[in-house]
Amino acid sequence: MNRLTACFVAVVICLSASLRAQQQTLLLWPNGTPEPTHVPGPEYDPSTDANRIVSGKVTVRITNVSKPNLAVYLADPAKNTHAGAVVFPGGGYDHLAYNIEGTEVCEWLNSIGVNCAVLKYRVPEKGRFPENAEDLEDAQQAVRIVRAHASEWHIDPDRIGVVGFSAGGNLAALLSANSNFQGKNVPASSTSARPNFQMVIYPGGLREKGAESKIDPSFQPTPEVPPTFLVQAENDVTAHVETSLVYFQALKDANIPAELHIYSLGGHGFGLRPTELPISRWPKLAEVWLQTIHMVPQAK
Repeated sequence: MNRLTACFVAVVICLSASLRAQQQTLLLWPNGTPEPTHVPGPEYDPSTDANRIVSGKVTVRITNVSKPNLAVYLADPAKNTHAGAVVFPGGGYDHLAYNIEGTEVCEWLNSIGVNCAVLKYRVPEKGRFPENAEDLEDAQQAVRIVRAHASEWHIDPDRIGVVGFSAGGNLAALLSANSNFQGKNVPASSTSARPNFQMVIYPGGLREKGAESKIDPSFQPTPEVPPTFLVQAENDVTAHVETSLVYFQALKDANIPAELHIYSLGGHGFGLRPTELPISRWPKLAEVWLQTIHMVPQAK
């Protein structure tokens, strides 16, 4: 079995359970992306034998995404809280950790009655915002699509948030600070791209280069930034805990309600997979937080 065949088999096996719950997949840009793509070839899983297993389970990664889409997972009608969330997987803007930071997140959110959609945004792309706004445009379009389908999917349009991991946390913070950004090749829309809440999990790249004690201007919180939930490990050597600390301080200075959880151990890229470490219990804290900000009903 060659490498590409093995990768394909891994994708099929690991996503099969999630796909049974998936309602539909929508192209973000059915008429083509606003800018020509720079992606060098077809999609594939770049995982290696060294990084394929995380917390005892296979991790599916996707790169060379030129046709971004939104995989929709609706909550059981009997449990539906009418809240919704768009999930941004991480991967350093090089690839997407599609199941550990994507479909598995939707499984959790569906279990607590929150409707969910995983964004497969364009990677890899050259440059970051503001020089290259493609990832921000994809994030905006994803939230707009969910909000536009709110009635059909039984979602409250005023209770739609974003959940981002690593680079996806970077993208969530970017969207929250720039939800009104207008791309030069993107048709204007009357549907808001502003999230009503955000969960930013072990984010990277939020600090200003050369002045790491300050927030990068692209992420400077504005009054439009929603209530924020942050989680990171002190021993995260990839994104570094100072990122969350600096962002939390910027949120506090801007009077944005924020909740920060720092754990001593956990590293980077743990997603929601259970381990012996206390950090793996963060989803329960997030569920309580969603209740306190009135995005989901209080537990009975």
